[in-house]
Amino acid sequence: MELLNNCAINGIYVTYIAHRDTVEHGLAILAYINLSIIAHMSLAPSASATTEQSPGAHQPGQVRLAVTHSLPAVLGVIPMGVAFGVLVAHSGLEWWWATVFATVVFAGSLEFLLIGLVTAMAPLTQVAVTALLVNFRHVFYALSFPMHQVHGPLAKTYSTFALTDEAWALTTAPEAQSWSRRRILAIQVTFQVNWVASVTLGALGGGLIPDSVVGLEFAVIAFFLVLAIDAVRATRSVPIPLAAVASALMGHGLFGTQMLVPALTVFTAFLLIRYALRRGKGDQDV
Repeated sequence: MELLNNCAINGIYVTYIAHRDTVEHGLAILAYINLSIIAHMSLAPSASATTEQSPGAHQPGQVRLAVTHSLPAVLGVIPMGVAFGVLVAHSGLEWWWATVFATVVFAGSLEFLLIGLVTAMAPLTQVAVTALLVNFRHVFYALSFPMHQVHGPLAKTYSTFALTDEAWALTTAPEAQSWSRRRILAIQVTFQVNWVASVTLGALGGGLIPDSVVGLEFAVIAFFLVLAIDAVRATRSVPIPLAAVASALMGHGLFGTQMLVPALTVFTAFLLIRYALRRGKGDQDV
């Protein structure tokens, strides 16, 4: 249920950023959807993941298992990172800014929005509000992420910083609750290293791609669309995605490009009311 709620929130966000961009991206959409499907197929726990338990938590093989487990999802992240690097190169910023964004911000979809905010010299308050709205879904990620296995203040700090959509999805299976700190951190480090490398590669090679090529900015939209579609298919819950779509359409109809806050507010209210009604029904049954 948490996965579906988060993907519904992502769906509202997808509607918002899709409305802000020019939609001329047919081939790019298909390419990134296919790569994102490959990544999302890896989110199901593998055989090696289900057999790995905490007694061997300190074995060197923990890092190897983490990298192997992350590899399919990494294949879906790499093209999105390259696309972001190319966008930075075409925005007029120096190429090394892409590496700075990927290393310090490390927030995927937020980084795509930050390009426009930085080049437009947006005020810090607008940047802060945008970051809060885009990454607010991470509050729900903490409910199922095995942070209790990550011991030590430095390790917890980095794990909180590196809690991305992909890392969260790979660590929410029941068996992940017994994984070692080394394995969990290795998964997060694997994603960040590959993200920084792919973004830097895209920024360095961005000058070789002509400005006439369109659709690269649609990578993050395609990625979230695939996550949302697959979550709906897995849970087969109709009310939540319908409420998300209705909230997005209502926000767009009433507020246009400023739809994000109203749409998320309406959808959050729906979730709270739904939770209260189901809880009240459960109490009556008792």
